[in-house]
Amino acid sequence: MGQDLAHAIFSPEDRIRYRHKVRRCLDVLGGLLDTDVFDPGTGMTGLEIEINLVDPDAGPVMRNAEVLADLRDPRFQPELGRFNIEFNVPPRQIAAEGFGAFEKDISEALRTAGERAGKSDSRLALIGILPTLTPEHLTLANLSDNERFRALNDEIVAARGEQFPVDIRGVERLRSVSGTIVPEAACTSAQFHLQVAPEWFARYWNASQAVAAAQVAVGANAPFLHGRRLWAETRIALFEQATDTRPDELKAQGVRPRVWFGERWITSVFDLYEENVRFFPPLLPLLSDEDPDAVRAAGEVPRLCELCLHNGTVYRWNRPVYDVMDGRPHLRIENRVLPSGPTVVDLLANAAFYFGVVRRLAEAERPVWSRLDFATAAANFRAGARDGLDAVVRWPGLGEVPVTELVLDTLLPMAYEGLDRFGVDPGDRDRLLGIIEDRCRTGRNGASWQTAAVGAAEQRGLSRPAAVREMTRRYLDLHVLNEPVHTWPR
Repeated sequence: MGQDLAHAIFSPEDRIRYRHKVRRCLDVLGGLLDTDVFDPGTGMTGLEIEINLVDPDAGPVMRNAEVLADLRDPRFQPELGRFNIEFNVPPRQIAAEGFGAFEKDISEALRTAGERAGKSDSRLALIGILPTLTPEHLTLANLSDNERFRALNDEIVAARGEQFPVDIRGVERLRSVSGTIVPEAACTSAQFHLQVAPEWFARYWNASQAVAAAQVAVGANAPFLHGRRLWAETRIALFEQATDTRPDELKAQGVRPRVWFGERWITSVFDLYEENVRFFPPLLPLLSDEDPDAVRAAGEVPRLCELCLHNGTVYRWNRPVYDVMDGRPHLRIENRVLPSGPTVVDLLANAAFYFGVVRRLAEAERPVWSRLDFATAAANFRAGARDGLDAVVRWPGLGEVPVTELVLDTLLPMAYEGLDRFGVDPGDRDRLLGIIEDRCRTGRNGASWQTAAVGAAEQRGLSRPAAVREMTRRYLDLHVLNEPVHTWPR
């Protein structure tokens, strides 16, 4: 969406022209998928890491513009809230020592960014939801000074036509309302990209959906919002509700939410783009000068700008991505399930688990999704987000099973095999997957560490707000050491 929206006013005619252009792009994509022009990119991966900016007392600080101006690194970009930035890690193969190179690049970049942030009295925090956020922080005044975010807010608010209610029932309950989408800025994630060939895309996407519950359960790191203990990964519920364009009447009619797990297994990436066009009205009807049919007729590769922009406003937990690099198109799965943090090594352990399991499941002779009802996969996902390492899910051949047992006995062996197929260095494989194993055996991930630390502080007599702030300060001190969260002292 990197276009200038400072003076954009969308007319009904703009929306009609945009809708027609999106459908033309969809037809062109369908034609491209019948050719061999796509780069398979086997083993090419990428990461995006969303980061909070905090003050010396662990509260959010609204200075992303100042930090980014001082940093002057195009890999770092603003995010929705003025207390957020995003780090786009350059893609690389994970074969051989790729994970080690990722860790070095990320650690060095975050160290530099942290030093520059310090000049603005700020620190970096990698965490699913910053526990010290209050409703007063999540207002329109703290939307980033970025026209695309302003336009997106205006369009989503107009589409809903009323305030956005949030009602999350977890260990405790939180109810609130907002007239903007800024509460979504509380959700900070780590997104994994995996490039796959078109003929393999459906298998990898289906595998990603099937394993999402285990991913979010072992990686949960967002148990608190506005002082309430909610889900292990409250970010899932908050993101779904804070940007929901549907009033109650449209929900009752079965209109799909824009933050979406989906409703079926697929046979082609085309299924996902076609659903996006069929179910979701455009939010940002920005027209490019590209004529995709003419570009294709000339033997060149179209960028399909309108289709890609529209796809970017449908927030699937596993999103398809079409992109063009060096004149050649490719497809990626953008895995959006997991929170940021707690540490770089924890984040990479989550990535190793995802990449390994997904490859093994995608290449299985009898795919798991042929035996797993899609509605069950969706219910598993919500259970993993709600209950974290205590979740119980359903899996073919096992029935109901604790998610830790599923990971230890079934999914981790698959992850080892999958990483071997990628050619990952055995030392990196064992170190990173060992972190996932230890989380399951100890029952400790980011969410359980946070809740235990707050509980211990409350037992010492601190109020909930004081306990949350003390825990967050300790979290910030520990996460820069890059030791896995299951080893942190409570």
